[in-house]
Amino acid sequence: MFLPIQLRFSFNTPFLVAGACLSFLLSGHGVAAQSVLPEKLTTTLQKAGVPVSGIGIVVMPVSANDATAATLTYNADLPLHPASTMKLLTTMVALDELGPNFRWKTQLLSDQPIVSDVLNGNLYLRGGGDPDLNLQKLGVLLRDLRNLGLRSIEGNIVLDRSYFQPERSDMSVPAFDAYPNAYYNVIPDALLINSNISSIAVQSDDDHVRVNLLTPLNKVRIDSQLSMIKKPCTEWEKYWQAPTLMSNGDDITVSLNGNFPRNCKITQHLNLLDRNQYIGHAIRQLWQEMGGTWQGTMVDGKAPATAQQLLEHQSETLADTIRIVNKHSDNAMARSIFLTLGAESALGINGDSNNSAQRAEARVRSWLFKHGINDTNLVLENGSGLSRIEQISARQMAALLLAASRSNWYPEFASSLPIAGMDGTMRKRLRESPAALSSRIKTGTLKDSVAIAGYVCDVQKQQWIVVAMVNSDKADKARTALDILIDWVATGGDVSASNAPALSSVQPIAHGQESH
Repeated sequence: MFLPIQLRFSFNTPFLVAGACLSFLLSGHGVAAQSVLPEKLTTTLQKAGVPVSGIGIVVMPVSANDATAATLTYNADLPLHPASTMKLLTTMVALDELGPNFRWKTQLLSDQPIVSDVLNGNLYLRGGGDPDLNLQKLGVLLRDLRNLGLRSIEGNIVLDRSYFQPERSDMSVPAFDAYPNAYYNVIPDALLINSNISSIAVQSDDDHVRVNLLTPLNKVRIDSQLSMIKKPCTEWEKYWQAPTLMSNGDDITVSLNGNFPRNCKITQHLNLLDRNQYIGHAIRQLWQEMGGTWQGTMVDGKAPATAQQLLEHQSETLADTIRIVNKHSDNAMARSIFLTLGAESALGINGDSNNSAQRAEARVRSWLFKHGINDTNLVLENGSGLSRIEQISARQMAALLLAASRSNWYPEFASSLPIAGMDGTMRKRLRESPAALSSRIKTGTLKDSVAIAGYVCDVQKQQWIVVAMVNSDKADKARTALDILIDWVATGGDVSASNAPALSSVQPIAHGQESH
């Protein structure tokens, strides 16, 4: 049994130019026809038990007039959970709205002058939403502070997170799943340092298990109660228990429990400590290593208008940042970019809310409107796809990719996408396909959802937009089917489907005409 699919034809023929994905258009009269999904794709979906009601597909040439002129569609307007392909919407809107050279700023300010290497007042650390403010960058900022002549901080260090509103949205959100300590579950704030991640190295031989805290955190130690077992190292997570914390004043003990395989070596990156604790212990450790002293405590607050700026750290550019976000599907960084759209927005919204996420959503919808993209049934929550409620249709995603291809910042956007068979989340996929090295695809994986969206260059050097989403309790088994679709497009539309026309012979119909 084949899945029916809508194909649209016209004489707006993309001529294929060898050596590059280029196309030229001729106007003409369109006709419509129907066909079926490639047999291999259909068979794979049937074997996986994936119902057609949870599948959305759009394939269209980049030369198409708009997303209604798709070459191949199935459930194109069905709103689906896109998983991490939603990051494409966030990053493209950010490029257009903020510009590729946008940088986030982190500042150190004081309410008293430095006198004889002593600051008797407070030191204010003001966050500007930097998605990648790691400990190395914090260390450079503190080293620059030390080079100003400051040695002793007598007051408190005040953490100013007011750039995003609310300042600590993570405190009111229930755990997303059973792994709240996992890196992908980190919820950003305007002063998220090193993603609040503690890195723990565990290594065993035949007789001993050795553990080390790799993150420089003052007065934080690891207590290992791990027992060794004879199991494959690849299965270590099955026997690992979530670490537990115990505080005694400023001292924190992280206890590791459970079993660990012999002759195994891993590094775990976990969101364990309270954020203020984490920043406080990190600054104390780094500042002491630089020969400095700090007598106060870590508190929340806001830098007064009269505070004097001592130093400012500027992040990498937005263009550089989205390469990390899309290549490696970084949720926390994507969410920071989304919130930044709200923090930097001048748009008025109902009730003039200062809520950064609400203002970001308004800005995204405004961008879609400006580009003629219908936002009906679009649901935004955090812009990363790590959500049970975010949804978008395959046609809307294709329209986004089409608009991106015509943006001034398309080179920056395209270069952020994983290259099939080479890097990012696509590095192990499609290595033997014609799509390898020539297709840029963002992937998405969530419980009950898998997706792909991006650009595929076929064997005749024509470029296509390909979007596919699968929502099903068996979605994890449909990943192979998505690769088959990409391969089908890359080979010109002929993957063991003799009764399906080659894509190079299928042309987009004029707007408003549709087969049924």
